[in-house]
Amino acid sequence: MTPKVNRRTKIVATIGPGSESDDMIAKLITAGVNVFRLNFSHGTAEHHARVAVRIRKQANIAGQYVGILADLQGPKIRISSFRNDSVELANGDRFRLDLNLGEGEGDIRGVGLDYQELCSSVSRGDTLLLDDGRIRLRVDDVETSAVDCTVLVGGKLSSRKGINRLGGGLAAPALTTKDLTDIDSLAEVRPDFVAVSFVSNADDIYQTRDLLDQHKLAPAIIAKIERAEVVADEDTLNGILNAAAGIMVARGDLGVEVGDAQLIGIQKELISRSRRMDRVVITATQMMESMINNPMPTRAEVFDVANAVLDGTDAVMLSAETAVGNYPVEVVASMADAALGAERQSVARTSRYRLDRQFTSAQETIAMSAIYAANHYSNVRGIACLTESGTTPLTMSRLSSGLPIFALSHQSETLQKLCLCRGVVPLFFDATAFDHDSVEARAIEFLLDGGYLLKGDSILLTKGEIMGQAGSTNIMKILPVS
Repeated sequence: MTPKVNRRTKIVATIGPGSESDDMIAKLITAGVNVFRLNFSHGTAEHHARVAVRIRKQANIAGQYVGILADLQGPKIRISSFRNDSVELANGDRFRLDLNLGEGEGDIRGVGLDYQELCSSVSRGDTLLLDDGRIRLRVDDVETSAVDCTVLVGGKLSSRKGINRLGGGLAAPALTTKDLTDIDSLAEVRPDFVAVSFVSNADDIYQTRDLLDQHKLAPAIIAKIERAEVVADEDTLNGILNAAAGIMVARGDLGVEVGDAQLIGIQKELISRSRRMDRVVITATQMMESMINNPMPTRAEVFDVANAVLDGTDAVMLSAETAVGNYPVEVVASMADAALGAERQSVARTSRYRLDRQFTSAQETIAMSAIYAANHYSNVRGIACLTESGTTPLTMSRLSSGLPIFALSHQSETLQKLCLCRGVVPLFFDATAFDHDSVEARAIEFLLDGGYLLKGDSILLTKGEIMGQAGSTNIMKILPVS
């Protein structure tokens, strides 16, 4: 008999028409989903609230914690519409982006758009990218209310496609009128995480937090990194990381603005920086895109997931693959297999010790000491962390290890937020129900009965001397499982 195998890397799956039924949500949880993403770019607030109820119901049936992430749409800059819905642009064509053209007035000569700051945001010689970079335009002339361009890379251009500038710089407020309305509706959804799109600085995070506070909501805020100017400015990036609970490496728009070749190194740096700053990180966009229509991933997609895992990402995310794809369960299972395969490599289990860092609290000292001890004592099978706020297991999860971190808490809100933390297994355990002398034995008994440990193992346990008080972790013990 062996204890349960726990995949350390978490999976975020987007809910959509192909996955929003009770039956499909249950199957996705069984396949390995840890957090469901509600995409507020589509659907109504009422619909998202109904789906959230289904997720919680199925998670309760499965007997595990599953998080809900509300992803706000943000200021996606788009062209308006064409008379015939699309045009075919050829290399060398002249094309005009005209603020005076309205909906349905676009044609082969030009199209309108909803971004009034365009003319003040671009200069002659800039490259504009439409439809995720599939269409490329060179800016030839900038007028008061229009920009004249030459088509560098042509093709079919449909109505309402997005527009970016190579290198970034098309800035707009992160929270749109729609986002403000959607935040007002989140009391019905009660998400564990809120993702803010196109974050430009820390103030975007603070504004979102203030708005959530007004509704007495306290989800963890995830900043989506999508702008080239953000990753180019270290102070801005660090400010965002300090303000948010974590980030999402949103490789779609970010890749368009910086170029795919540059994105590779940026992804690695964002993951590394997040871990150093004790923040969670999600890697997203097109991770298993081919499985929208195919039952098996490509080898390149498996490698993409595995590389993100080896880099240290907390979670990998599926978008259209589970929202509208034909094989939602299969793609989650494939992603779980790829993550487990990467986690078996020694580099994924090797701690990156903070030997050059002075710890600032007893809590952090205990967390780091526990990981070091667990990785160097062969008989330890895991770490049991009695926690109130979740800070200690979060800190532990910043270092690589092959051992599970069992977060034991009676705070459901804490356990829900730990669904995103790499290597953390959130479990409901009310330490306050037991006296101080028996709580350790009860915790071991709980993990033994759940199949997480075997008799003869050892478990490393951390707790606070004052039970039930957040931030009080100051004790670490190695205990036999008997």
